[in-house]
Amino acid sequence: MPALSDADLAAHIAEGAGEILNGIRHRRLLDGRIVGDVGDALAQAWISTVLRVHRPHDAVLSEEADDVGDRSTARRVWIIDPLDGTSEFSMGTDNWAVHVALTVDGAPDASAVSLPARGEVFRSDTVDEVTGPLTHRLAVSRYGHSYHSAAVADRLNMESVRIGSAGAKAMAVVRGDADAYVHSGGQYEWDNCAPVGVASAAGLHCSRIDGREIVYNNPQPYMPDFVICRGEIADRVLDALASPW
Repeated sequence: MPALSDADLAAHIAEGAGEILNGIRHRRLLDGRIVGDVGDALAQAWISTVLRVHRPHDAVLSEEADDVGDRSTARRVWIIDPLDGTSEFSMGTDNWAVHVALTVDGAPDASAVSLPARGEVFRSDTVDEVTGPLTHRLAVSRYGHSYHSAAVADRLNMESVRIGSAGAKAMAVVRGDADAYVHSGGQYEWDNCAPVGVASAAGLHCSRIDGREIVYNNPQPYMPDFVICRGEIADRVLDALASPW
């Protein structure tokens, strides 16, 4: 097999895992919690095998695998979410995603996010820059606002759009369907690494909610907050987040 670039490998993995997950939902032969459990397990098994074959010397951090060894000391680390939005996947909606990102020295280097139920794959090496008029829309959880996202919506007079998974919310901004996605409820690196990699490549502002740079491959992969937004409104969004009361 010809050698694949990191960008091609990330995209092929995101697309292939999506095909597996779509197959698991075939004709709803499985549904409910069991379809989510099967999806998590099979997507993880396939992705981990592909990475062992194609990048045997790289470290991996995945939601569905034990975090073992000295992963945080490695320069090249794949950060994976085989199925982002398991509950949405189980319910039969299209708001779920597959996240695949290679980080080098703590920064996303090659990233891909697939939205398999929508037939979309976003790649950091080919994504278009987000342009066009602002929508004045803010992507939020299907459960509604967090304290910080509510402050941004109020201060910038933005309409809230409820979307399931983190990847689907981030890609709504990349697609130009929303202007921002603010998260402050706690996540892990696999929840946002690939989305941030794609969003950054699309020219969007990506940072922690206090404006700090997002750094990946930490010993403890908990990622409590971040913001993805159009550059035109980044200063206003960060100002709202700095003093949300």
